[in-house]
Amino acid sequence: MDQTIRIRPFAPADRQGVLDVILPIQREEFGIDITAEDQPDLLGIAAFYQTGRGDFWVAEHDGAVVGTIGLKDIGESKEAKPQAALRKMFVAAPYRGRQHGVALRLLDHLLMEAQSRGVAEIFLGTTAKFLAAHRFYEKNGFSEIARRALPASFPVMAVDTKFYLRRFAG
Repeated sequence: MDQTIRIRPFAPADRQGVLDVILPIQREEFGIDITAEDQPDLLGIAAFYQTGRGDFWVAEHDGAVVGTIGLKDIGESKEAKPQAALRKMFVAAPYRGRQHGVALRLLDHLLMEAQSRGVAEIFLGTTAKFLAAHRFYEKNGFSEIARRALPASFPVMAVDTKFYLRRFAG
């Protein structure tokens, strides 16, 4: 695993680096016709993610953003279980795979932080096209759920067709 990669909270100076990682993956790799303006969460990361139990982290290598992951606080269930949404998990192509371990480190960091912040359930939505992502989430404790099982507060994106849930014991 590449020890020169650091996971840290998003800072406003990271905005362009975040866009430079996410937009090409969405547009070029997955053919999703989307802009930064179509994603208000990316234009206001601090206000959207860094509130309540939420946060947004970047993976950094030599001063450049090479990966992103967000935890959006979506409130509590009827049973007063704090819930969150995992959003915007992207890793630049050259940093994918076990050699760098960026995706796993981002997810591990998010899970550790979520648990320490008292989050009981993490939901996520993805597209049917992200096959490697499906395997990755399933391997890391997420179970597929039906769209109707999502809490009303979950921010479903237009491209989301597959949904997952990870619960913490306790």
